[in-house]
Amino acid sequence: MSTIETRIPAGTWNVDPVHSTVGFEVDYLAGSFHGTFRDVELRLEIADESARIEGTARVQSVDVKDENLAAHLQSPEFFDAERHPELRFVAEDVDLDTGTVQVPGEITIKGVTKPIQVTGTLTEPIQDAWGNDRLGLQLTAKVDRTDFGLDWNMPLPTGDPALSSEVTVVSELQLVKAA
Repeated sequence: MSTIETRIPAGTWNVDPVHSTVGFEVDYLAGSFHGTFRDVELRLEIADESARIEGTARVQSVDVKDENLAAHLQSPEFFDAERHPELRFVAEDVDLDTGTVQVPGEITIKGVTKPIQVTGTLTEPIQDAWGNDRLGLQLTAKVDRTDFGLDWNMPLPTGDPALSSEVTVVSELQLVKAA
């Protein structure tokens, strides 16, 4: 059972998509490559002694600095947006104790669902200038992209791969309590 301090009011908290970012980082060549998803939905449900998170990201909303690369990421070599239009995350037993978040859940990428451990922080609730209650939620997780069939790579002259298999998923979220 989750531990939820009384400082976080029970109810439904929805992502504010304008003030939230869901992205990824992966080692590529001599540095890191970053991308984000513009179209994300996430809901945090808090009731009694339990909390649940459910979220999605639309693959076609992947945002990188080159439209040809965005198209490649949507192709069957990566996310296969036509056959698998969403990435999905669900966590049934969220621990929101003392601002630290431990979230064992499941992530679905390209039609494959795997367990994942997500960690992060949760801010104290605040009231914004329009009278809405808000929370800040920062989450990080690591996944092996090849576990989900994202196998594309290119060998370097040394024989090493150009693209790492380990991807870090980073979410900076603002959640607004539903009325």
